[in-house]
Amino acid sequence: MIRSVAEQALKSIQDLGFDQSAVRVVTDEFHELQAENGEINLMRTNFETDVALTGILAHKKASLSVNKTDSESLESATANLKDMAQAATADSAHGIAEAQANETFDAGLDKPDYDAMYDRIVELQSYAKQTYPSLNLGSVGVTFENRLSCYLNSNGVQFESRRGLYRVSTAFTSKEGSLASSMMFTGYSSYNLDTAIHESVDVDRLLRESTQQVRTQHIPSKFVGDLVMTPDCVLGFLGFLTMRIGSGPMIAGTSVYKDKLGEEVASPLLNLSSRPVDDQISSGYWVTGDGYKAENSQIIENGVLATYLLGLYGANKTGLERAINAGGCYVVEAGDTKYEDMIASVEQGVLITRFSGGNPNDRGDFSGIAKNSYYIKDGRIQYPIKETTVSGNMVELLHAIKSISKERFNYGGKIVPWICAGGVTVS
Repeated sequence: MIRSVAEQALKSIQDLGFDQSAVRVVTDEFHELQAENGEINLMRTNFETDVALTGILAHKKASLSVNKTDSESLESATANLKDMAQAATADSAHGIAEAQANETFDAGLDKPDYDAMYDRIVELQSYAKQTYPSLNLGSVGVTFENRLSCYLNSNGVQFESRRGLYRVSTAFTSKEGSLASSMMFTGYSSYNLDTAIHESVDVDRLLRESTQQVRTQHIPSKFVGDLVMTPDCVLGFLGFLTMRIGSGPMIAGTSVYKDKLGEEVASPLLNLSSRPVDDQISSGYWVTGDGYKAENSQIIENGVLATYLLGLYGANKTGLERAINAGGCYVVEAGDTKYEDMIASVEQGVLITRFSGGNPNDRGDFSGIAKNSYYIKDGRIQYPIKETTVSGNMVELLHAIKSISKERFNYGGKIVPWICAGGVTVS
């Protein structure tokens, strides 16, 4: 069905005289089971359709999306697309993907196991109640998502795909009398529900730590020390680099990495890749937004910047090479340090699980609040800390990486370890 919708929409754009055109039709089927405060309170099935239209006319580009697939709606949308294109500014960097071999991709299940969804939620509720009496399991959700996608363009590109997977999410806090911990949440995706939720990724650790964080203390005094980033938040810090090597900052010329390809931008310990088509990644993608077949890529190799993350427009605009994927699905290679040895090596620092702060400036300066975190002194985790300010510079932080853990967690859309870096101000 979505193939016929895509073909109809593409023909409508071409009939209006566009020089280049592209259409992506995506249908999502969601089966949701949700529990809040110990009771299952929601079970529903939703269907969503999105038709994304792109047209280029005399180097003027327009894009819009609609959620209706009938002929009248598509014709109205393409007419609006032409009006938008005629009013746009011409830019010769606009373009669409060139011809490639047509392919169809498929992964995961095609229907949910409702019994398994229910059993996993009830199992987590029972485990949390028995193991952590002070824990309030605010919400637990298991959603089965079946996504079908079709991408066509006027250069003859044809990609179709289907992926069925589960997404698990939970949010929780703990309470003892008038004292309460800060809210914490986590989630992951998987092609199956073979493993109990509390045994998946780092869920049990986070549940346990929530009960500890009911009673927090201030750090003794302001200091400059180490920041041990947990797998939960490590990509929040690495995200400064991955964002700054994307099309926006690179086109604007504001990226601190604009002339750093092939140069060292981080500690030699760091190896970072984007792996949207890796078998270990359940929530990946096969086709980029520009209409190219996605491939896995190395972004940082032994601290050296190996690629920018430029889409077709960014590549045309800067004259640099187009990336072979659109980023995301990040994998940080394991290091050679056990997590317990990493902690033992810290003279003074913070184990940070959640960072709340604004985006760093173009130079990489950052400041924010460490939540659900711990004070480390003389190689030992001392106690949970009250919300504490951590600040520094992201560029320097990546160079100051001291160790990367052997242990990693696979969240379905990322595979990440613990990372310890020095030179962070804690106050």
